[in-house]
Amino acid sequence: MTERDWTVTELRDAVVSGETTAADICDHFLRRIATVDPHLNAFTAVLADTARARAEDVDRHRDVWRDRPLLGVPIAVKDVICTRGTPTTGASRILAGFCPPYDATVVSRLHDAGAVIVGKTNCDEFAMGSSTEHSAYGPTRNPWANDHTPGGSSGGAAAAVAARLVPVSIASDTGGSIRQPAAFCGIVGLKPTYGRVSRYGLLAFASSLDQIGPMALTVADTAAVFQVIEGKDPCDATSASCGVLDLSTLFPGEADGVRIGVPRTILEGIDDDVRYAFDTALDTLTQRGATVHDIELPHIDYGIPVYYLIAPAEASSNLARYDGVRYGFRATLDTDDTSLQAMYERTREEGFGTEVKRRIMLGTYALSAGYYDAYYVKAQRVRSLIKTDYDRAFQEVDTIAMPTTPTPAFRIGEHLDDPLAMYLGDIFTVSANLTGLPAISVPAGFTASRLPVGLQLMSRPFDEATLFRLADAYEQDAPWWRESPPITT
Repeated sequence: MTERDWTVTELRDAVVSGETTAADICDHFLRRIATVDPHLNAFTAVLADTARARAEDVDRHRDVWRDRPLLGVPIAVKDVICTRGTPTTGASRILAGFCPPYDATVVSRLHDAGAVIVGKTNCDEFAMGSSTEHSAYGPTRNPWANDHTPGGSSGGAAAAVAARLVPVSIASDTGGSIRQPAAFCGIVGLKPTYGRVSRYGLLAFASSLDQIGPMALTVADTAAVFQVIEGKDPCDATSASCGVLDLSTLFPGEADGVRIGVPRTILEGIDDDVRYAFDTALDTLTQRGATVHDIELPHIDYGIPVYYLIAPAEASSNLARYDGVRYGFRATLDTDDTSLQAMYERTREEGFGTEVKRRIMLGTYALSAGYYDAYYVKAQRVRSLIKTDYDRAFQEVDTIAMPTTPTPAFRIGEHLDDPLAMYLGDIFTVSANLTGLPAISVPAGFTASRLPVGLQLMSRPFDEATLFRLADAYEQDAPWWRESPPITT
């Protein structure tokens, strides 16, 4: 294979036509991973042997499988999504060595579509973080600047796509964990409508907020993978029945007549380069026929405190299962205290990292007697107000635009001693999870120091089609994805 930016469609068509083989494609990306990833730490596990075997199987069945939409396409999967017989650790010591006996539904659907899973990507432990520094495997580095974070929690997935280690990654988004690293790394990331993609096989963080979605170089690639993984799943009671996207009606995308809402008040105080990129992106869309309207989201400023009450509360419940009894890590006990309680305490103390412990304690406090109504219940009420704000806004506009993040990527270690500063960086992303709305981040240019900036678009529930059309229309005039990071090996 030649060294160039292969899209998903190009890779699949090359396999179907016989221009190249799935095995050659697989070897190309595995060599790229072997060369570049030691400098990035994007992967927790590279599944070279199983990937090669799968690629060879694709080549043997090429004529029979030629209609499969991802035939021979290498894909990486975030290490919070179960893959049968291969490690799924959540980047946590407490699940060291855990190999699930089943595939997550999204993984099964990728296999059925002909994809080749090449590895598991690094992330913040149990997806709790915004920098991929909270990982038992060490931090991932941003391909655009190795001393900066790639964002999180899906930093490994974003870095892998940006560095051309894989054309596509599958990740999870609980408060911005797909969109924020996509913005920091200059790629496309989609957080689908809650329930549009099955969560079966996802290590639960906050069950009312978690959603699985794709990350890729282009909007069309993101849509192609989304079309494969979406849909009702009997294994997930929260998954929804909805019509399958017809990609032929979405591309090339159009912006003509689309009404874009902008909540101006929330944009105060953001980084100057981010603001310039955002305003330039809006100008690009208006030149293609879209109209921009100022809107009000009166309760959006409460998104961060609401999120950081609800998400830790759900996490404290979900993570209670990691106790050293059933699977994963178990601490070695002192001979003077071998009680069950001591095993629980020692296992969780040694197995969980600092950020996970912080969120478990916050969540347990919010759910405790005497504080439940004052914190958790009130947060859920304000969550409803935020949802109502968006419902009213979508009566006037078709999509809502914001920067994906208030700043570009920050330096590794910059916020480790100030978690509140890191939490505040989620101001533009958490509301999509609190409301269940779909949102996409697309590359919107660079800062003066060549750090990527993202544009976020949100739409009505189950209206990912509008996001794809508008994002692709923007991408046609602003193909920032063609810029490659200056990786030094």
